[in-house]
Amino acid sequence: MTAAILLALAAGMLVTLSRQINGRLARDSSAMGSSFWNHLVGFAALALCAVMAGSVWPAGAAQAPPHAWIGGAIGVIFVAGGSWLIPRLGAALTGGLLIAGQMLSGVALDVIRGEGGAPLLQGAGVALILAGVVLARRR
Repeated sequence: MTAAILLALAAGMLVTLSRQINGRLARDSSAMGSSFWNHLVGFAALALCAVMAGSVWPAGAAQAPPHAWIGGAIGVIFVAGGSWLIPRLGAALTGGLLIAGQMLSGVALDVIRGEGGAPLLQGAGVALILAGVVLARRR
């Protein structure tokens, strides 16, 4: 469990770093251009990793339902949106709002699927994240 928690924290830090780098690229070009290069370089890196792992097409992928393939398109919106927001709102505010949005959708999905703990406590957690964003923005 500790390894998973540390991996999640590291991944979150990399998301913030990635958003900052893409935001800088978007400022010099455009959010869509930044998103394009992000995904092109990411595709090349992923293809290399898949080839090294010996499996480019995972077993069962052909049987996946059509809606399972939409994650890539959602990722494009996420990356382009983050790239557009970073230069306008800053890394901390953008990151806080993105995390709050992720928590809101996570709580909603847990409620819809009947999983997870107490939605009221999870909602309080989202409120605390938003309060942290507000407090961080006070001068």
